[in-house]
Amino acid sequence: MIAAMPDEGLEKSALLLIALGTDEAAGILKHLGPREVQKLSMKMANMPAQGRSRLEPILGELESHFSQGASVHADQDQIREMLTKALGDERAANLIARVLQGSDTAGIENLKWLDASTAADLIKNEHPQIIATILVHLGYDQAGEILKHFSDRLRNDVVLRVATLNGVQPQALKELNESLTTMLSGAQTAKKAALGGVRHVAEILNFVGSAAETAILDNVREYDADLAQKILDEMFVFENLLEIDDRGIQTILREVQSDSLIVALKGASPELREKVFKNMSSRAAEILREDLEAKGPVRLSEVEVEQKEILKIVHRLSEEGRVVLGGKGGDDAFV
Repeated sequence: MIAAMPDEGLEKSALLLIALGTDEAAGILKHLGPREVQKLSMKMANMPAQGRSRLEPILGELESHFSQGASVHADQDQIREMLTKALGDERAANLIARVLQGSDTAGIENLKWLDASTAADLIKNEHPQIIATILVHLGYDQAGEILKHFSDRLRNDVVLRVATLNGVQPQALKELNESLTTMLSGAQTAKKAALGGVRHVAEILNFVGSAAETAILDNVREYDADLAQKILDEMFVFENLLEIDDRGIQTILREVQSDSLIVALKGASPELREKVFKNMSSRAAEILREDLEAKGPVRLSEVEVEQKEILKIVHRLSEEGRVVLGGKGGDDAFV
């Protein structure tokens, strides 16, 4: 994985993406995880111009694409276009803000390389508002895992603060980053970071597990019933696949491995199973039914893992415009 790649390998990968151009690079970035994309993007953003001699051992057969003495350098417009094509407008916007606008998040970024338990121990004694600010800068899955390690009281308090967070002031972010950098012993933002809010909480809750999700939403409902409903409206769970039209289901099935689908459907409702069956050929549906019966009992944790993997695929297809998530208004939908 790129996350574990030595710096030299990361630099070569970034240089290759720059040399390929935005269209080809975007196609590659689509298949990488968010942390991998971020590390490559930051490397590209800070990479000086490179001479042809640097490219030769990396590009090999692509050498003919470059003129004699040409240099390769990614300007901000190129990186912005590349990320937007790969990730879509909204997901790219936050990453571009961090990578290209020099936001004061280096200390926070270092948290992404800690396991959830270690990160939770590091920040759990901070003020809940500070914890909320930190979590909105992390990936949804990592933020969800960190929440699991908090007490019920702290977890509920933090979630409420994330849901009602209306951006982060540059100076506050800078001070927070400096504090984290000191704790982890390591820049300027021009505008308020557009992070936090109901949608951010909904994304996080998709990764905390059903028990914690119910407890958190019950607490939010006691505080503000309308806020809880807004969070629920933004969430997209496996059973919501019922809302996707038949063509969308067929598109999704072409992207999902059969082994993953079998495990995921073990925890699905009869209605959802039937929707899947009817969007397959008769022979394929018959085989899937037989495999489901032969599979036997499966741990709930395994089912949830496979369902989340399929939801990631649905998310990607939605951003590519190949699937419309039912009841969510197209581009406003997410999983």
